[in-house]
Amino acid sequence: MSAPVSLARMQQLTTGIWLLGLLSWVGWWTAHGQMAVASVGALAWITGHALWLGITFLMAWAVGRHDPAPKATAGQRLAAWWSEVRCAPRVFFWRQPFRANAFPDALPAEAQGRIGLLLVHGFVCNRGLWNPWLRRFTMQGVPVSAVSLEPVFGSIEDYVAQVEAAVLRLELATGEKPLLVGHSMGGLAIRAWMRAHNGVARVRGVVTVGTPHHGTWLGQWSFSANGQQMRLGSDWLAQLAASETASSRRLFLCCYSHCDNIVFPASSACLTGAQVCHVPATAHIDLIHHPRVMAEVLACLDRRQAGLNACAPVPA
Repeated sequence: MSAPVSLARMQQLTTGIWLLGLLSWVGWWTAHGQMAVASVGALAWITGHALWLGITFLMAWAVGRHDPAPKATAGQRLAAWWSEVRCAPRVFFWRQPFRANAFPDALPAEAQGRIGLLLVHGFVCNRGLWNPWLRRFTMQGVPVSAVSLEPVFGSIEDYVAQVEAAVLRLELATGEKPLLVGHSMGGLAIRAWMRAHNGVARVRGVVTVGTPHHGTWLGQWSFSANGQQMRLGSDWLAQLAASETASSRRLFLCCYSHCDNIVFPASSACLTGAQVCHVPATAHIDLIHHPRVMAEVLACLDRRQAGLNACAPVPA
């Protein structure tokens, strides 16, 4: 059986097709003297993702009208949409397809005795998502590792062995229990790993960012194994929750937003019994770029390095 195609290869292909389509449109209509048609079509081609993102924001608003999470104003939703419009192409057309390995794991010899950081991405992403984090934490001397979970559309259970291998590398490099950070589905992969490998005894803490702990409304439209597992109230999520204890939940800090356009209703990103941190006016991918989220992770590292027992939200 051949190896599955990596996400980077998939996104290189889709980026190439997108660019070829744009150039073909512009070239054809320009050659026929229809500059207005060429320009309008090019603009629509380039900004098409903005329309799709707008639709997801409308769905999130409709589904979350009665959600107990803080209510977002129209201005906050507009600001979150515009920021996501700008950041999504950088992630899906550049970082992940072409820069997934631009920043290697940083596990130097002097890492011994320091708490390491493991970064676990979400659905249809790879380690390139974390490039700004890898750059910053490496510069600060924090031992840091990021995984690329494969197969892209497999079961979340398929990722447990990959998380375990990464945790083992950090444990060996540092001699310490690591702090784990999971964006979106990555938080569920971490929880699945904890269930399989006694994670409660092996981590300093877990920070999840926009993770569908209770599922997401969009999951019902997915045909992939991991997408189905992320449906609201799925059997897999119920079984995962039943395997956890109150003490394991206290290891978690859940960062979420009332403007999340992928994981909604918003409160589904809050794990019962965990600490929570609300990040306003921020969409799903852009959550990892928000200074508050980075501050929370840095604070967790500092508290753990100082021997304190829990991650706690930083005062806004």
